[in-house]
Amino acid sequence: MTTNYLLEIENLGQSIWMDNLSRNIIESGELKSMIAEKGIRGITSNPAIFEKAIAGNAIYDADIEAGISAGKSVIEIYESLVFKDIRDACDIFMPVYEQTGGLDGYISIEVPPTIAKDTESTVSEAIRYYTAISRENLMIKIPGTPEGLPAVSRVISEGINVNVTLLFSVESYINTAWAYIEGLEARAAKGEGINKIASVASFFLSRIDSNIDGIIDSKLKNIADETVKAKLEAVKGKVAIANAKIAYQEYKKIIQGDRWKALSAKGAKVQRLLWASTSTKNPAYSDVMYVDELIGPNTVNTLPPQTIDACADHCHVDNRVETKIEAAKEVMENLKDSEININIDQVMDQLLAEGIDKFIKPFTSLINSLEEKVKKLAPISG
Repeated sequence: MTTNYLLEIENLGQSIWMDNLSRNIIESGELKSMIAEKGIRGITSNPAIFEKAIAGNAIYDADIEAGISAGKSVIEIYESLVFKDIRDACDIFMPVYEQTGGLDGYISIEVPPTIAKDTESTVSEAIRYYTAISRENLMIKIPGTPEGLPAVSRVISEGINVNVTLLFSVESYINTAWAYIEGLEARAAKGEGINKIASVASFFLSRIDSNIDGIIDSKLKNIADETVKAKLEAVKGKVAIANAKIAYQEYKKIIQGDRWKALSAKGAKVQRLLWASTSTKNPAYSDVMYVDELIGPNTVNTLPPQTIDACADHCHVDNRVETKIEAAKEVMENLKDSEININIDQVMDQLLAEGIDKFIKPFTSLINSLEEKVKKLAPISG
């Protein structure tokens, strides 16, 4: 029998979630078998995933026709399709949720990306989604924008599980951890239980390397000096993992502090770091580099299906999230070298803006394609 390396990762305290969801894998039984055979412990979704799942897929047509007959708007039809998939996935993962005491078994759904910079709308939509879907193993995804983080605290204080998404910088992760803690403290102050609330901080990886590698490649075109070239080459493909390892050290500091210990004594669950954007974009790199290098306790890694298959086949499993920390710090420090000169804060700000855009575009595209489908199906159901 061949080794499934995904199951070995679980033994080291990391949960593998899948970054994909569609009605096809729910109804075919594929999702259930992935839990049983590959040890998948949760699901993350986003507007890009739902666009791929729904656009041009006849499996949703009957529900779209039912929505048209009921006089629903396009947005209401979109929500009815997505909420059904999320509910069904929550039900499939409920045994995982129960077996792990609420550690895993979560399905994440994102609030509309168009409201990423609107705190009040984010809070009200998060509450509305949670109420409408009505599953205790649901996680609401809220982007870690300056406007999103106050919403995180308020939504946590309402007893709702939150996946804070689009985190790139270590500072944004630290702010996210405190937003979670503040939400728990506010809830505890109301005399309400905090032992059933879960949260993850989704820290993005491959997009960082893609961006920085692009900057380095541009610089290399104009440099003849071999020493400088070597310096630049040494940074390529190293920044995302170094950045993530430093974030994990910050996580450890936070959970050793008095404020966290007080909440932990009341049964609070740690907000785990979740590694996202983990498919390797550069074919010169290992297709499992964002898995292998960041295995460690109290973490989650969310993988697209092809990375799940690659990792099951050939991940090199070991607890590495706390190895080579000094080297990681050195990589980040080297970016400031006058001959490399990459402003990491600027890169992270740009990635956050692009990240929101990468969710708005498929969301808008999905709504547009649904509008087209409604026009085509309306005469049939009318």
